Amino acid sequence: MGGGSALCKHMVTDQPNVPRLLDPTQLKPFVDPLPLPPVLRASDGKALRVDMRETEQRLHRDLSPTRVWTYGGCMPGPTIEVQSGKTVRIDWRNELPRKHFLPIDHRIHGAELDKPEVRAIVHVHGASVPTASDGYPEDWYVPGQSRLHTYPNKQDAAALWYHDHAMGINRLNIYAGMFGNLILRDEHERSLGLPQGEQEIPLTLSDRLLTTDAQLYYPVSGNSEAPWVSEVFGNAMLVNGALLPYLDVQPRRYRFRVLNASNARFFNLKLRDGRSFQQIGSDQGLLPAPVTQHSVFIAPGERVDLVIDFAALAGQQIELLNDALPIMQLRIGSGRVRDTSEVPAVLRDVPRMPESAATQQRMLTLDSYQDCVAEPMLMLLAGKRWHEPVTEKPVLGSTEIWNLINLTDDSHPIHLHMVRFQILDRRPFDSGEWMESQTVRYTGPAQLPSAGEAGWKDVVQAWPGMITRIIVRFDGYVGRYAWHCHLLEHEANEMMRPFEVVAA
Repeated sequence: MGGGSALCKHMVTDQPNVPRLLDPTQLKPFVDPLPLPPVLRASDGKALRVDMRETEQRLHRDLSPTRVWTYGGCMPGPTIEVQSGKTVRIDWRNELPRKHFLPIDHRIHGAELDKPEVRAIVHVHGASVPTASDGYPEDWYVPGQSRLHTYPNKQDAAALWYHDHAMGINRLNIYAGMFGNLILRDEHERSLGLPQGEQEIPLTLSDRLLTTDAQLYYPVSGNSEAPWVSEVFGNAMLVNGALLPYLDVQPRRYRFRVLNASNARFFNLKLRDGRSFQQIGSDQGLLPAPVTQHSVFIAPGERVDLVIDFAALAGQQIELLNDALPIMQLRIGSGRVRDTSEVPAVLRDVPRMPESAATQQRMLTLDSYQDCVAEPMLMLLAGKRWHEPVTEKPVLGSTEIWNLINLTDDSHPIHLHMVRFQILDRRPFDSGEWMESQTVRYTGPAQLPSAGEAGWKDVVQAWPGMITRIIVRFDGYVGRYAWHCHLLEHEANEMMRPFEVVAA
């Protein structure tokens, strides 16, 4: 691993007691319709109420119900629709049990034994909000309490999402099912004539490990005192909380709002026959123009906005794949239908931010450290732990370039709260020279972002062996926010830092 020391000493380990796990390939595929979460809309200035609670949900026709933790009684939670420029208040009520059913590592910062087992705080990922409503990881609250958050929605139309962000345990809470979509709409997007209504479908992707009795299994290390593991990958691929579902569509255009809500899995999406589709948006809304794609590679926390035209497939079936593995089936009706939707050649103006606008450049390392005494691995940002003094203090309204220097062997999806940004480039560098003298020596040409990354982003894939540069304007609000890796096991074990936006 890339940055830091190797401190491997003898560690007493216990053999983890792994239950018998389900083999999803033994299940009959495409027997369940794709679930569509209920839609919540604010009205008359009243606050929306969303309860966090435990329930059971059947993930496949032939499985027993699975215990999950949810917003609004379903996984994913309700799709919340809001209008740009209209303030919405949401009352997030914690009605969860007081004991967790997944393994807590009490050595992780924020999850110590003196903390309540069950804590929660909601972060609307991608929202520009005052810090009091952002879901700061230390602002958690316990069952029986609630929190009223205010969302000004002074943003362009985009597919945002909400999830738990409680310090030290959000990896468990999200794995348990605590996530959902928030769709922000505006008049410009509405005027484009894109597919809408029944032809606009949320596709929320996640992966899980299930026991043979269909219960969630979260893997642990061989050290009973430090059960944290560095990444969690499941073999059951869920779409809207269902395993291998199908969706009936008409032979016309459909818009799919895709979210990767996994703890650690990247998805590489394509259609079985290799046909193309159009990408019209990413994390923070529409791209400048549609991009023809044959596949899209989406990291945890990222969103893509896709349009697929089924007109030429009337009466047929096609599968959506993750690499070579099917995750859902699309069944196209026969006959012809009138389709008045369109995908304009120009979607919106996304002016590129000039590097000359930046008044500050920051060199920020992504580090990993081996330490077999305290934990199997430690990952940090800029070599610092969460509780150390804040070192990134951008001025409100200023523009900065952040150089993400990846010294690890992993790709890290890096997310900044409150702001949107643009990707400048990625460039290979000599990591050994950086480790010796903190000197940057590039070893190849810069790689510009792909056309699908050319819009506004709030998550960037920082690739190993590369310096990834993003340019950020710190508009919005003063206050303290977080930036972190969106691989949830990394984030939980210190790969998260505060930054503070200060007044000019």
